[in-house]
Amino acid sequence: MEPERERSGRTPKKGRKRRRVPNKVVGSAEVKRAGWDLEGRQPEAKKARLSTILFAENYEVTHDQLCDLLKYAVLGKSSVPKPSWCQLFHQNHLNNVVVFVLQGMSQLHFYRFYLEFGFFRKIFRHKFRLPPPSSDFLADIIGLRKKQTTGDLSRSMEESLPSASPKVSINLQNDPIIQKYGSKKVGLTRCLLTKEEMKTYHFPLQGFPDCENFVPTKCNGSVTDNSPLFGLDCEMCLTSKGRELTRISLVAEGGCCVMDELVKPDNKIVDYLTSFSGITKKILNPVTTKLKDVQRQLKALLPPNAILVGHSLDLDLRALKMIHPYVIDTSLLYVREQGRRFKLRFLAKAILGKDIQCSDRLGHDATEDARTTLELAQYFLQYGPKKIAELNLEALASHQELHAAGQELRNTVEVVQQLNTSVLECLDSVGHKLLFLTQEADASELSSSKNCQTVKCFSNKEVFEQARVEIPLFPFSIVQFSFEPFPPNLTEEMNKRMKIKWTEMSTVYAGPFSKNCNLTALKRLFKSFGPIRSMTLVLETHQPHLCIQYEVLEAAQLAIESLDGILVEGTCVKVRRPVTELTLDCDVLVNELEQDSENRGTIYLSGVSETFKERLLQQCNLFLGLEAVILPKDLKTGKQKNYCFLKFKTFGSAQRALDIVKGKDWKLKGRHALTTRHLHAWLRGLPPESRRPPGLHVIPPPSEKEALQMLKVDHPKIAAWRWSRKIEKLYHSLGSGALCLILLPGTKSTHGSLSGLGLMGIKDEEENTTPNMCS
Repeated sequence: MEPERERSGRTPKKGRKRRRVPNKVVGSAEVKRAGWDLEGRQPEAKKARLSTILFAENYEVTHDQLCDLLKYAVLGKSSVPKPSWCQLFHQNHLNNVVVFVLQGMSQLHFYRFYLEFGFFRKIFRHKFRLPPPSSDFLADIIGLRKKQTTGDLSRSMEESLPSASPKVSINLQNDPIIQKYGSKKVGLTRCLLTKEEMKTYHFPLQGFPDCENFVPTKCNGSVTDNSPLFGLDCEMCLTSKGRELTRISLVAEGGCCVMDELVKPDNKIVDYLTSFSGITKKILNPVTTKLKDVQRQLKALLPPNAILVGHSLDLDLRALKMIHPYVIDTSLLYVREQGRRFKLRFLAKAILGKDIQCSDRLGHDATEDARTTLELAQYFLQYGPKKIAELNLEALASHQELHAAGQELRNTVEVVQQLNTSVLECLDSVGHKLLFLTQEADASELSSSKNCQTVKCFSNKEVFEQARVEIPLFPFSIVQFSFEPFPPNLTEEMNKRMKIKWTEMSTVYAGPFSKNCNLTALKRLFKSFGPIRSMTLVLETHQPHLCIQYEVLEAAQLAIESLDGILVEGTCVKVRRPVTELTLDCDVLVNELEQDSENRGTIYLSGVSETFKERLLQQCNLFLGLEAVILPKDLKTGKQKNYCFLKFKTFGSAQRALDIVKGKDWKLKGRHALTTRHLHAWLRGLPPESRRPPGLHVIPPPSEKEALQMLKVDHPKIAAWRWSRKIEKLYHSLGSGALCLILLPGTKSTHGSLSGLGLMGIKDEEENTTPNMCS
């Protein structure tokens, strides 16, 4: 469908004169080169593009982070830091930025009236949660609330740095090395990792499913405190199959290098990782040694009671595809607080007084690193834990980090200034103004700010009409529509109803079953579709039924699609959701959730093991277009759950991946996703049971007349539908390459707060990721 053209022919209000501003957001350096003559620029093939592979577990984006994106959209990387939470590619090809703010609306509005917000969910692939707003949401996202001056900030940060020395009094008994090993010297065997520790830190072990093709070293002799030590270090490159070995170095106890081999990977190299490995195409071209040659050579060199020493040795053994039972890992030997690890370079300097991995060299020296790990293990054995605890490594490392931070601060005052710059100042630096359309009653600090062209209107309708005229004239526009927020009592009621609705949608009833059915087998069957929150036996019926409440909506839907109408223990069972007033439109809602632009490229998988991610990376060539692997963890135990989400660039890539993992090689259950990731934090707060709290019921209106009165024009449901359609018209009037954001700021009052929601995309970027196109 062709978008409507810009309606620039409309006449603005009488008496208002304005200079036509170039409709282009550009970097300051580019403006100077072009001499302000941007109209004559020829269109280029590259297009601005967004990627929001967020790292936050709950997908929440703060107001400051949103401000960082807006500043970067104006100036680009030459003038301001890149946003930390998303990537904006080819910023200089953005045509303009338009922000629509729906004041008074929240995430609750969006999911309560999800079907009415059809345009938003189908067009905008990138969604994120916003924290509840402060007293002035717009001032926050534009950067007007950052009052601290650069000088004050620099001074306060300088004063917080340590004065000089890391030598502080410490209690040795609290040192993690003393707590693990005691204060007396220990023997060699005490330093070895136990089998349980090797399992915890993902060392390759005999009999594990991801180590089927690994080669054992055949070192199965008895180990004593006199067993020989060998330092090992490997360098890797990135191939079409993942990381593969390119160099191995083995050093004996006397410091002599007994093996130093370059290795040619079996698969095509896509990145030599030269800055780390020191390996280049030129170095590796004449090499003929393969992985199997190195494995054979290493088996011949190592005696039966050999102990391998390395730093993060699990990675080296996995690159070698070998299993060795006796290891000392110096990243774990020198224990650090809170499970963190010291870097090898730091330990070499702090313990041995030597500099390794110097910045003036091309990559790391594998032999030097192998020798260093060996010397670190020997130092530990010679001097014991007490001596190392007295060195206070934690304080040394913290001091080093703070010293580096202080040095960086003193050299980057300009960056601090940029961090405190507002969007208005960014626009002013390139000779542009911000357009702000709002209602008369708005009291935001933005409306009276310098370099902001504010147009105040009497109603949302007038804001809309002005937006059609004004947006094409400005490179950066904020259009604010105002709505009455839900009253506190209605908000609480709607919040409860929404949570109950998601719970009931994630619940299925299955049956009938025979009275002698195997409950253990049935639980195993239903659990194969996803994590179960509760499962109860229903005996009110003639034959037993089961009520299964799943943790995620996808699992419930998958169970219905897979089991409804099939024979279970000789009986044809039905699997369906409970029918309540809150689930009457469930089938429609599930279908629309699946069509959500963010879900179109995401698949849900059940039955994944702890080694799933490693296997996925090893066979990444099968999953083209994979953007993210989302592996939820149990909040109490921290363990990975048995389901995951895979996010792809396109629907086609997601569909191909789904066909692969459901095949005989992977044997997983899956379907297309139904819940966007930012929603999961909210869904985790659902009540543990599917039954409704006492007294909470949907009370029908007493008459048809009253029911019709509820659907007045100002009803929130009608407002959601109406303004979604109006913003759709404004969106289609934008030119290609416009960055568009829809912000529902959330609400905050003395009665409670509601989180906001953000949606964003670049005009015509979505056309590149439609379901019919494959990456």
